[in-house]
Amino acid sequence: MVGSKGLLLYKLYRALSYGISPLVYLHLRWRRFRGLEHPHRWPERLGHPSRPRPPGPLIWFHAVSLGEGMAALPVVKQCIQRIPDLTILITATTMSAFQVLNNWLPHDIIFQLAPVDAPASIRSFLHYWKPQAILLMESELWPNLIMDASENGIVLVLLNARMSEKSFEVWSRSLLLPLISLMLSKFSLICPLSTTQAIRFQLLQAAPSVISFSGDLKYVIEDLAVNEGQKRNVDKLKAQLACCQVWMASSIHRGEEEIIFGIHRVLMHLLPNIITIIVPRHPRHGQEIAEKLEKEGQIVALRSQHAKLKPGTQIYVVDTLGELRRMYTLTPIAVIGGSFLPGLAGHNISEAAAAGCAVLTGCHIGHFSHMVQEMQRLNPLSVLQVSGKLELEEALIELFTNEAVLEARRRAAKEAFNHLSSDIIARIWSSLEFHIFSRLFTVGIEINAGQDKNECENEI
Repeated sequence: MVGSKGLLLYKLYRALSYGISPLVYLHLRWRRFRGLEHPHRWPERLGHPSRPRPPGPLIWFHAVSLGEGMAALPVVKQCIQRIPDLTILITATTMSAFQVLNNWLPHDIIFQLAPVDAPASIRSFLHYWKPQAILLMESELWPNLIMDASENGIVLVLLNARMSEKSFEVWSRSLLLPLISLMLSKFSLICPLSTTQAIRFQLLQAAPSVISFSGDLKYVIEDLAVNEGQKRNVDKLKAQLACCQVWMASSIHRGEEEIIFGIHRVLMHLLPNIITIIVPRHPRHGQEIAEKLEKEGQIVALRSQHAKLKPGTQIYVVDTLGELRRMYTLTPIAVIGGSFLPGLAGHNISEAAAAGCAVLTGCHIGHFSHMVQEMQRLNPLSVLQVSGKLELEEALIELFTNEAVLEARRRAAKEAFNHLSSDIIARIWSSLEFHIFSRLFTVGIEINAGQDKNECENEI
């Protein structure tokens, strides 16, 4: 009964998506006009390819934005190493993901903008690329994509699977539960990023046999290649900051900059050589931040303009993409934004912890609450969660004036990260091999295993 209801709901969704397809096309053109879609490659969003498909097996990884794309990279690396002659296709939706991943990925990995969930777009995309498996990241549950892939015999996997509390409440309603149950029944493997998420997927009627908890992939730091020029640039900046007291506010959303400005003014009176690094969530916001501060008489340097830290510089704004992980190495203290105003949902704290920063965050952290709880469970000093501006200000003053406290928090964050990040890829790969790749690429895996065995025998 549930299956038939789910199928009926899907047919209604498909009919609706057919009907609004012309509006979707106009919407994409409007987004292109506003600079939200690529000026030349936006037709990829309609399922039109811009690169030839190589012969042989192909796996499609889909991530909506840069964070999910970065989380997928360690798994991509494993697939390339373990399955000979495999082609990897990565898609993303946002321009930030395009600008970073398209420029930094190796040439043999194909990057395309993701097709919208319109029947014609999905059909065109799947017909051209013919993937053997689709690995979706986190919460990309689109009915046309999932059902069309299943009908074409394509294996479906959901990695780092998550369902926000709000989405869970929506899907749990009696009207929509049959549809999400039908969609989840098409997956051969679901790897939730926490036990709470695993429970949510089971309550949405995902089969327990396909749920395999392996850990949060956002704990796995897979650095993109850095050329010597970029490395020297960061090293020079680090040397310039050596004589200053530095803290960083990263992933700052609109409205949060006022909190950071206020704290910076307080710290300036206590610490004359203070430098605040601000990394806005969206690079365009960086120019606005700089203009506001300059009107107040602050000396600001913008990274996009390759500005050096002149004497008297008090604020350094990183209005570029793909550099956050390197920026964390410049500071002993990292305040993670997207967490200080209602309606926000936090950002990844693991990158700051991996760099050995003392990690602070606000209360509005959405599904990242599991990451904060896991780290605090291992060591209460690993992450400091503050309720607002005043508490954040007091915490920063203590960190700058008490070196023992600062070092204890830095060490705790690093140790918690090291513990939580260990063996995640091994567990993920074990699940993928058992549920997916042993059936799809048996020959390839046996060849790889044979090569490893021969190498061992030669060494002996």
